[in-house]
Amino acid sequence: MNVFHRAAAILAACFLVASAATAGTISGAGASFPYPVYAKWASGFQAKTGNNLNYQSIGSGGGIAQIKAGTVTFGASDMPLLPADLGKSNLVQFPTVIGGIVPVINLAGVGNNRLVLNGAVLADIFAGKISRWDDQRIAALNRGMKLPHQAIAVVHRSDGSGTTFVFTSFLAQKSKFWHDEIGASTAVEWPVGLGAKGNEGIASYVSKTAGSIGYVEFAYAEQNKLNCVRLYNRAGKAVTASAATFKSAASGADWAKASTKQFYVLLVDQPGDASWPITATTYILMNRRPRDTGASSLALQFFRWSYANGDEMAAALGYVPLPDNAVTAIEASWKQIAGVK
Repeated sequence: MNVFHRAAAILAACFLVASAATAGTISGAGASFPYPVYAKWASGFQAKTGNNLNYQSIGSGGGIAQIKAGTVTFGASDMPLLPADLGKSNLVQFPTVIGGIVPVINLAGVGNNRLVLNGAVLADIFAGKISRWDDQRIAALNRGMKLPHQAIAVVHRSDGSGTTFVFTSFLAQKSKFWHDEIGASTAVEWPVGLGAKGNEGIASYVSKTAGSIGYVEFAYAEQNKLNCVRLYNRAGKAVTASAATFKSAASGADWAKASTKQFYVLLVDQPGDASWPITATTYILMNRRPRDTGASSLALQFFRWSYANGDEMAAALGYVPLPDNAVTAIEASWKQIAGVK
């Protein structure tokens, strides 16, 4: 090896060592709802900066627990925490993307977006009050459709889940029984059904179980080619889950006002002829006074990059990117986190 080649090899080795030393890993855990888009963003961010995201899709309950324990740089939850709860735990929160929660079915002879349900009937299915697919209340909403005399296999989350919080919030608004007896939370006492972990688990169960119904974030329905249910919305229109109907539901959100309440926003049962009734915003939780300010700074660098460069990636997966005024308010709110750059 001549002197020039030896010098070049030494310089290359030094560059690799320096790159390894400066690259970092961001740790996060929580909601499975946004996992597909976070994975997509992480791939783009790593290609651009060399930094990695290690995100554990363990459910919103796990994400909240881990950020409170300080074992991750950020937690993720589809259930926003109230400002008082954030204050007690010395946390801040901000949204990342908007998506939709969709009932999905595995029913022979009934294709994608063919079956129509309303909130009251959906609640009674998950409460076990409607137990067969040819029940007269389902048939009345789907006149002319041949429905089998088949038992309904309900599939629900077994872990603490923000997706469950949003889904049960919708059921509680549409059913007095659900509101009074079961309620809305990240984990409820399900009257019937099989439990599965994460959106991934429900998607897998439904795809393999004849006669089943479950609920997943829209991206999981798309990726797993599951048949979605259309729903009647607040305006009395039967709508199909899509980025357009999620965007319609989110169009009335007042982000400037929300920023004064730590971005606490619920998008369930919003007005509008085209609005999907189970729309949700997913959130990031971070410590106001982080133990590792460098890791928190890197996490915010990831989200800043994602807001600026990730809209098309999010839209391709069926999520709705946040509007520019929301992003501006979010990035301004990061000054609450001590010591970050």
